[in-house]
Amino acid sequence: MERIEYLAYVKERMPNKRYIHTLGVEETAKKLAAHYGQNVAHAETAAILHDVAKYANVAWMEQIVRDYGLDARLIGWGSELLHGPVGAWIAEHELDVTHEDVLNAMRYHTTGRANMSHLEKIIYVADMLEPNRQFPGVDDLRQMMYDGLNEVFEACVKHALIHLISSGIAVFPQSIECYNDMMSSERN
Repeated sequence: MERIEYLAYVKERMPNKRYIHTLGVEETAKKLAAHYGQNVAHAETAAILHDVAKYANVAWMEQIVRDYGLDARLIGWGSELLHGPVGAWIAEHELDVTHEDVLNAMRYHTTGRANMSHLEKIIYVADMLEPNRQFPGVDDLRQMMYDGLNEVFEACVKHALIHLISSGIAVFPQSIECYNDMMSSERN
């Protein structure tokens, strides 16, 4: 499929506000990929498709997790965490996306994970910092976007974790694994 076909596919599955977010993630991911010497076409595909399952039925997504052996820890966490891995499943099984790095970038764009690739970090950062996002501290994070991929990624992960913890929201184990991996890598 081509960009236009992917965009048409996702537009049918989300409200207009989320579609505008998707376009912002695409634009940001392509700029980051070009800046950091990564495959821009892969960044474009992962960005366009990253929220394809965001508005899917939660019970259906949990059934996909069970039926296809996705991470069982996702059950009970709701669409906020389910939509990444299930979106990657949709991309692979319905849209014939086969590049594992693209699928992983979609799969882990909300939770992160240990040992993330450059593309995975780009999609995580682009999702958080695209131009339509507004939250306290976003402008400071945006100023870091081109100063080093690992640095901006680390700042984004820390910001997300601080937000979750200060809001009294449980943190998915994979997000903690992502943080611990970052801190371990930083020390070595």
